[in-house]
Amino acid sequence: MAKKKKNTGEENMDIRSMIRDIRGQQVMLDSDLAMLYGVKTSALNQAVKRNIGRFPDDFMFQLTKSELGLLKSQIVISKSVESQQDKVLISQIVTSKPIERRGGTQKPPYAFTRNGIGMLSSVLRSETAVGVNILIMRAFTSIPQIVNQNVQMVQRIFNIEQHQMETDEKIELILNKIEEIAPKQLPEQIFATGCVWDAWEYVSNLVRSAEKRIILIDNFVDDRVLSMLSKRADGVSATIHTRYNESFQTDLKKHNEQYPVISFVQLPHKNHDRFLIIDEKVYFLGASLKDMGAGLCAVMEMKAKPKDILSLLK
Repeated sequence: MAKKKKNTGEENMDIRSMIRDIRGQQVMLDSDLAMLYGVKTSALNQAVKRNIGRFPDDFMFQLTKSELGLLKSQIVISKSVESQQDKVLISQIVTSKPIERRGGTQKPPYAFTRNGIGMLSSVLRSETAVGVNILIMRAFTSIPQIVNQNVQMVQRIFNIEQHQMETDEKIELILNKIEEIAPKQLPEQIFATGCVWDAWEYVSNLVRSAEKRIILIDNFVDDRVLSMLSKRADGVSATIHTRYNESFQTDLKKHNEQYPVISFVQLPHKNHDRFLIIDEKVYFLGASLKDMGAGLCAVMEMKAKPKDILSLLK
């Protein structure tokens, strides 16, 4: 005994591709139906003609020549579905199979509505027709479900995008507020005695702002200065002009073996003041970098050019 063919989603998908939207109705063509029923198109139409009283206009109609011309590349557009916030237009492109030639000439085929297809099983009177009709009815029923699922999916995506936009706006407002209340990097800053962290943070931000170079001129430096300059961005050069110190030279050598090199230039003579050059800006340091904040001191941006300060070191 032959096994009954199992109904699969793939079969339903094949049938759905044969359902066309013509004259505002979902229909199937006689040639597609005949293929599904396993009969010739002429035999199917002959059976219909013998029982024409069972097929009124809302069950079956013949296509016009203009409708026939559109079948080879037909676009089926389902009705617009209006949601609370948007209108979603769902489109399905269905490429029609070649229309069967009848009697040497191409005659417009017959289109059967869902009711007409339901009537076909009683006209053809075969187990195959009944079984096929069940699959066809299920395919017709699934189309609204597919459309509804697509609409829901589009609506969910729309809601997510709206939520993301609202979140981005809130984040932007928060960042703007933080920028308003955050302390500004002033061109001059005075630190009271004991404000070691405030001074360290201020100079650290100056170091991070460098885009090309950092030059420190300071008589007294140690490994804390190396730690400070290590905060600079990649590709930014760093040079320290200071007095020769054996302990610092040892620290500098070990630092340079692991991290981007910091250059050392020995000061030709003792200097009283300290300067920090960030790109093309010169800052006056009221204390050695390692001692900033330990006592009352200031950092001030100068009008002098880096080349003018460096020329005085020669």
